Amino acid sequence: MSLLNVLIVGNGGREHAIAWRLSQSASVGKIYVAPGNGGTQTDGKVENVPHLSGSPKDFDSLQKFAIEKEIGLVVPGPEQPLVDGISGVFTKVGIPVFGPSPKAALLEGSKALSKTFMQKHNIPTARFKNFKSFDEAAKHLESVDYRVVLKADGIAAGKGVLIPETKEEALQGLKEIMVDRAFGSAGDEVVIEEYLEGDEISILTITDGYSYHNLPAAQDHKRIGDGDSGLNTGGMGAYAPAPIATPDVLKKINEKVIKPTIDGMRKDGYPMCGVLFTGFMITPNKEPKVLEYNVRFGDPETQTVLPLLTDDTDLAQVMLACAEHRLDSVKIEVRPDTYATTVVMAAGGYPESYKKGDEITVKTPLPENTFIYHAGTSLKDGKVVTAGGRVIAATATASTLRQSVEAAYVGVSHVSFNNKYNRTDIAHRAFRDADNASKTGVTYADAGVSVENGNLLVDQIKAKVKSTARPGADSEIGGFGGLLDLNKAGYNNDQSLLVAATDGVGTKLRVAQIMDIHDTVGIDLVAMNVNDLVAQGAEPLIFLDYFATGKLDINVASKFVGGVADGCIKAGCALVGGETSEMPGMYAEGHYDTNGTAVGAVLKSNILPKLDTMTESNVLIGLRSDGIHSNGYSLVRHIIETSKDFSYHSKAPWSKEGKTIGEEILTPTKIYVKQLLKGIKNGSILGLAHITGGGLVENLPRAIPKHLKAQVDMNTWEVPEIFKWFGKQGQVPYHDLLKTFNLGIGMVVISKESDAKDLLDLFKSEGEDPVIIGKLTKRSEGEDGCVVLNAEKLC
Repeated sequence: MSLLNVLIVGNGGREHAIAWRLSQSASVGKIYVAPGNGGTQTDGKVENVPHLSGSPKDFDSLQKFAIEKEIGLVVPGPEQPLVDGISGVFTKVGIPVFGPSPKAALLEGSKALSKTFMQKHNIPTARFKNFKSFDEAAKHLESVDYRVVLKADGIAAGKGVLIPETKEEALQGLKEIMVDRAFGSAGDEVVIEEYLEGDEISILTITDGYSYHNLPAAQDHKRIGDGDSGLNTGGMGAYAPAPIATPDVLKKINEKVIKPTIDGMRKDGYPMCGVLFTGFMITPNKEPKVLEYNVRFGDPETQTVLPLLTDDTDLAQVMLACAEHRLDSVKIEVRPDTYATTVVMAAGGYPESYKKGDEITVKTPLPENTFIYHAGTSLKDGKVVTAGGRVIAATATASTLRQSVEAAYVGVSHVSFNNKYNRTDIAHRAFRDADNASKTGVTYADAGVSVENGNLLVDQIKAKVKSTARPGADSEIGGFGGLLDLNKAGYNNDQSLLVAATDGVGTKLRVAQIMDIHDTVGIDLVAMNVNDLVAQGAEPLIFLDYFATGKLDINVASKFVGGVADGCIKAGCALVGGETSEMPGMYAEGHYDTNGTAVGAVLKSNILPKLDTMTESNVLIGLRSDGIHSNGYSLVRHIIETSKDFSYHSKAPWSKEGKTIGEEILTPTKIYVKQLLKGIKNGSILGLAHITGGGLVENLPRAIPKHLKAQVDMNTWEVPEIFKWFGKQGQVPYHDLLKTFNLGIGMVVISKESDAKDLLDLFKSEGEDPVIIGKLTKRSEGEDGCVVLNAEKLC
């Protein structure tokens, strides 16, 4: 038998996976990919044809190329060339094509046609109506009593589906599609259908129009962020087989959808050849309803299901048999008791603006049963570089789903490029379902909690924690509690008091999780607590942290605790213990929350604020912040996540070091302890105000007596650009800025005017750049407000 030369059309991860699988076939000679990517070119059996694509302008050249290279099978990857009629280009010169005819391709190319097809053949789907008139469509929207989905009829690069929350949003979306022409001619007709609740899965069905074979059910993750949050993408990961596709569900899918669809297309005169991709919603009562049809391999489902085929399955011969309408003559087998997971790595900023041209490195050897598939990559000067939004993916197979997920993330760790971003919770829905499934002989690990991982974490962080030891506290973790010897700590008389503070980091943690930067928020946790302690005149002595997560990631947790240890070193307190809690079901995988408790001591004579000794003309000294610190992040996140121009991975316009917005806003809260203790102990500091949530306006009154007010001149320091940028970007009202952010001052020191110079010199010796920002003045009876700001407009 002569070897088969194959031409694949496309340049994505799907096409790389197909080329990878075909290259394993003993019946295949040469594989050409037009235009291909930086990964398809690396296999010796595979050659890119970069000057050709799937565009109609290249159809004649592709046909000529196929004849010259004696191509025996053509595999179109994307949907657009199929809708444009690429199959007919080759079949008319006798070259078999694994793909549908132009007429059959309209099942994907026209959503209106596909819905009418489902209705005709009694295929379960959402209630719907098709409209070519905006006025009639709008009238229908007003009449329905259920939530709707709007779909532009034609191909719109995956963006032509809108899911409005209200009727007002639905009417606006309809106008966007049909009047404003947001998706061009794709919006000539619109489908208005019922919004379905449940879990989505995809079935890839290989068919020749008569026979068919369903591949394992896969579940894609379309949203950019963990927990299925943020903007839609082309797919950030997938896993298969999806546990929600039970034998009963699969039986219904086959009998009610797949067979009627294959038979219906043939009876209607356009038999399907290639891969029928059917997207399903599995409703809460376990009934499958069709969301959409595609007429080609999905992405990233292809990268997920192809590794599940057995070695005895020759994909090239399967595809050729389909093209020749004899699928029943070949064998298709799937590995039993095997799961696959794919994690897509994207360029920072995707699905909005992102950078191209960054070098990609892949550490080898890869672990067994782990594969890397290129998508948005290209070759430049002999190096593989980024060339798209979804850049590259790691896939792994294993005997359990959880093992395949963990192995895929090991594969992710082997890939490096600038601003790499990936979701950290692929398959989270499957693990949710597993928690609810009825099982016998359940272990703690079956429930999603790994005691062994917890112990391993303790072993990894012991040395770092030990480095925080101080007199009176040894920082030995792993026991039942932390000990503090007050005598050794220097507080051994009846004039000493213990002071405690507890706090968290708030929604800044979500930014850390999105950016995959976890050490700085550990410093934040310490800072928020010890700064509150020192504001009462206390010296922080010991610290304890709490870390709660859905599934313990040792790498993430150790980075976080390492940050806590760094914060303790800065503050001079000992990290004496903590709690790491793994709580599946409470938190999605990749999500965590944290809290900390600091305990310190103070002599009664040093307790702050010294309200009885404060008078008019006392000086206010500002110690500068390092940025936003740890308050106002709900506002910060809202501004970034609703912006059309910026994302966490965009370059920060104010950054002189070229950092991203995410990196800039993760700058940790400054710790002010060591700078202040000397002034507290010598009595020259009368009060301290830690500027957290509420800003100067609401925090200064906590440190001054009611008969006085703080007169602050904001012209005495330059408000950092980061605050001006957020104010302008979010159009935040001036007074909201004042009550949300520290605006460049993280701690305010109150002192006598006669002590101010010595304190300024002391702070400078500690590396601070202090500034006198105002003074205390008398507050008139009935006067509204304790803080008077003399400020220039910020934005």
